[in-house]
Amino acid sequence: MSQVPPQKFDAEYIAHLRELLDIAVEQIGPEHRTPAAKARMAETLVRNAADGITDARHLMDVAVRAGEDSPA
Repeated sequence: MSQVPPQKFDAEYIAHLRELLDIAVEQIGPEHRTPAAKARMAETLVRNAADGITDARHLMDVAVRAGEDSPA
């Protein structure tokens, strides 16, 4: 198994990801807006960004799906 070095994001990109997360959270139902759901959404955003995904729409879409899949 090969080790992939951790991705480093600058402060500006982290702020961008945080903004995308806030927008994505607003797109899920209120019953899913829990701290656990938001954490899962944030993790999904960061993982996808670390994998090289840069399209904001795609990042938000995967975050929204992660939030909607959260138990209510």
